[in-house]
Formats: sequence, structure tokens, C-alpha cells
Amino acid sequence: MTRNRKAVLASLVLLPLLASGFALQARSTRGGAQLLDQVLTFVALRYVDTLDAQMLYEKAARGLVKELNDPYTDLFTPKQLEEFSRNTNGRYAGIGMEIVKVGDYVTVNKVFPNSPAEQGGVMEGDKIMVIDTTNARGFSTQQVQNKLLGPVGTPVQVQFIRIGVSQPVTLGFKRAEIHVPAVPYAMMLDDRTGYVPLTRFSEQTTEDIANSVMMLTKRGAKGVIIDLRGNPGGILEEAFAMSNLFLPKGKELLSVRGRAEFQKFVSQQDPLAPDIPITVMVDGGSASASEIVAGALQDYDRALVVGTTSFGKGLVQSVYNLDGGYALKITTGKWYTPSGRSIQKDRKINAEGQFVEVTPDSLETDSVRKARPVFKSASGRTVYGGGAITPDVIVQSDTLSTPEQQLRRALLPVYGKYLAHVAYVAEQQKGKITPNFEVPPAWRDEVYKRLVADTVKIDKAVWDAGATDVDRIIEERVAKIAFGDTLVRRRSLKDDNQLRRAMEIMRKGNTQKELFTAAASTADRQAGCGAPERHVSTRPRRCVDKKGPPVTGGPFFVLITPAAVDPDRYA
Repeated sequence: MTRNRKAVLASLVLLPLLASGFALQARSTRGGAQLLDQVLTFVALRYVDTLDAQMLYEKAARGLVKELNDPYTDLFTPKQLEEFSRNTNGRYAGIGMEIVKVGDYVTVNKVFPNSPAEQGGVMEGDKIMVIDTTNARGFSTQQVQNKLLGPVGTPVQVQFIRIGVSQPVTLGFKRAEIHVPAVPYAMMLDDRTGYVPLTRFSEQTTEDIANSVMMLTKRGAKGVIIDLRGNPGGILEEAFAMSNLFLPKGKELLSVRGRAEFQKFVSQQDPLAPDIPITVMVDGGSASASEIVAGALQDYDRALVVGTTSFGKGLVQSVYNLDGGYALKITTGKWYTPSGRSIQKDRKINAEGQFVEVTPDSLETDSVRKARPVFKSASGRTVYGGGAITPDVIVQSDTLSTPEQQLRRALLPVYGKYLAHVAYVAEQQKGKITPNFEVPPAWRDEVYKRLVADTVKIDKAVWDAGATDVDRIIEERVAKIAFGDTLVRRRSLKDDNQLRRAMEIMRKGNTQKELFTAAASTADRQAGCGAPERHVSTRPRRCVDKKGPPVTGGPFFVLITPAAVDPDRYA
């Protein structure tokens, strides 16, 4: 290899790691490096199409990353790194809205508190019509986000279509740093049970959870349900800090085992709420940080875990900054709960190239559970290893009836149009209804008429047979538009048997120990949908250097979402 060639390689995104180590490698390893160098040379000089040198090296680096067959290892461009950091941190510069595509227009789904959008008078349900001088009709959420995000302090003007207002509403904003709430709301489900849904582990998670728990206890909560269902994870330190709200100082919260490495993470503070009874809800969408919290609280008998088996994402990703603004996110270890359980669930690549569970069994049938390794909690309760977090009380979620499933399948190709017409009908009800409203057949009929007028062909018999599902979706949208998230949750209790079951257990215990006793005493009862229920067992983010205390720069740990699909965006 020539000196010039070495100099070129030293400027690449990932290849410096190879070039700098050549002198220390064995002869066979040097041969592999020479092979890569020769292939790059021939492609650069002889390939039929001229290739940009930077692009060539990036393709080589991406090929190396792809061949690892690890869905969590990735090479980020500067722009991808910016978006990744925004989604992970829950912080960005914009006007403070959650947006979603509804029909022809991107629509405001939520306005964040203390944001330019809230201060400027933006309302949920407003449709984004024009951004500055650009007509946004037909834009995707990504296109609208690109237009609305920008440097702090820069101006942007938006025209909205607002239901009940004949003329477009034009508002001007100055972009500001926005913090996305980790807890969208907190509420009392009854006179003794507080409820806190946690959607992500961002920089504000621990603060939001602490404030919510304190607020609920002041309102009379004798116990709190923390809902981690569908929570894909986020920042590692927030998982530790949140666990530490309920666990004493000095407790092991997690260990990480990598190549020739073992490290323990221990709670650092006295707990904010050491005694209040806690129930944590999980399901197949609860991953990473959610599983760390659920596993730690379960191992120390500090929370009753209810729901279905979690996702099983127990791999450590470290993010390394590279030259040119690039970054490498790479798997460097595995997580283990305080009792020694691995969180990682085995997966394989199927024929379609997707990563799927080797043994998918979220309801933990007896045969599968018997094959799993057994561990003990602090008090001696049985908890199960082998990947993911097995709930203490397994409750299957409600399922759609056969006619409802048939309607969903029929609507699947036009689901966007369907939701747009549901939203239109729902928006017409704002200001005309009370919180105890009922969904009349006329609303459903109006949605069907609009679908037919929009050239959507749905058999009327199939539509009528699935009426309960249509009414449920209309009810949720009307409640959200007219009264907000808390009414949506309150009204959806009748369809959420997992939460109803958690509430039932919470009512029977004034201490954490009493919750476990109540859960065990009703183990043979049936869940709300008729499926058998099983009781299985009686601040701002800091970069973390694995070799020492918190530092700035260097590799930092993050917990990665198990799936990258996110239809909603922030603006």
C-alpha cells in the first residue's frame, strides 16, 4: 500500500480505524485490509461510471455496516445524525407542534405547552395550508417539518385552515428550542389511582415523571400506574434516573456486558417516592429503556408489572462521532437486569429480510415459560429470564371481532382517506357536544357517504358489520379534538381491559406488598376479553464514557427504538 493511498484512507469516515491498526495486525488481517484497498482502487479507476471519491468510501463503509446484519448498527450522515439526536433527545428548534398527515393536509395533532405555537394561538386540528409563501397542500409530514424547523430566533409564517373559520388563519412565529413532553398528561382514574402514560425516554422524562407523581399524590392518589406500553426507549441515563425515583440509593439498576467488559450502574440519589404502590404496564412495544425500568422495579419488588411480554431489546448501542459530521451507531454490549436476566430476546432474519423473534410468545404459554431460565426477585418471587420482561400479571389486550377485522382489511389500502373523513366529521362536533357524548349512527353514515364520494369502494354490509370499530375511532377523534387527551383516555377505559385490570388490582392494595398479594389471589380470574390471565410471580442528557465519569464528547450510550416507523413528526 502506498503512502499516498494511506493518506487518502486516513481521511475516510470509517477506514481510519482500519488504516491506523495495520501495523499491529497479523499477516492474515493485513491481507484482508489489502483486499479492501485493492477493491476500492479498481472500482475508483476502472468502474464504467465515474464515482465521487467521498461517495465511494461512504458506500464501502455502509456496506461494511450492512454486512454486520445488526438492525441497530448504522452509519449516520450529518443530517441523519441531527434527526436521530432530535428524536432521541426530545429537543429541537421549531414552533412546538406534533403534526400528522390527514387527507390533503398535514394537521396539528398536539400543541406543546410554553411553545411559540401555543403562544401564537395554534389549535389542535388546524390544517397547515401555507408555510411562508409555499403552498403545503399535499405535503408529507417530513416536507412540512423541513419547512418549519430552523435556527432559534428565525421567523416563519404559517396559514392554517381552521374548522368553523371561513378565512385562513395567518400566524407568525419565531422559532425556539422546543422540549417534547415525555408525559403528555397525568390524571386520576378514580378517587385513589393516578395514571401516568410515558411515551419516550428523553431529557425530560425523569422530571416529567417526578412532577406527575407529586401532583397525583397531592390530588389523593394512593397508588400510581405508569403506562410504558408502546414506549420504544430513549436515553439510558433517564432510565436510571427514573428507576431511582422509586428505588433506594446504592441499588444496582443494570449491568452491561460487552467484549471483555463488565460494568454496573447503581442508583445515585435518595428516592423521591420510595413507598407509594406502583404498577408498570408493558406490552410488545415496550423496549430498551422501558424494559430497563420495568426489569429493575420488578427485580426489587418495587412495582407490579401488568400486560404482555415486552419487546426484548437488550443490546447496547454506542454512538461515535466521526470526521465530517458523520457518526457510527454500533452495538457494543448487552443489558442485564439486577437479578442477572438478559433483556435481549433472540431474533433471526426471515425470508423477507426482517428480524423476527425465534420464539414469538407474548402471552407466555406454559410450555415456553417452563423452558425459560428462572431468577429470583429481592423477596424471592420467581421472575423469568431468556429475554424481554415477563409481566407479573399477564393480560391479553382486547382484540377486534371478525367483522371488525374484515372491515379493517377492506379499509387498509385507503386508511389515510378513511382517517381524514373521520377527522372531518369529528371536527364538526367541536363546541356542539358535552364530555358524555354518544356517537350517533349519523356520524358513521356521514363518514361512509364521504368515502363513497371520494371513490372509495367499501361494501355496505361489511361497513355495517364493523360499525362498532368505526364508532370507536370516531369517538376517540371527537374526544381528542373537542376535549383533549385526558377525555380520550377516560372514555377508552371500556376498551382497555389491561388498564382496567391494573386499576382493579390497585384498588386492593395500600402497599406494594398488598398489590402482589391481591394479584396472586385473583390469578385464576379471566381477563376482560375472555383470555386467560396468568399470574407469573408471587436532567439534561450527559454523554457517558464507559471507562469513567460523565464527560462531554466521546461515545455516548443511547437506547434505540425497535422500529423506525413514526408517522407523527415534530415542527
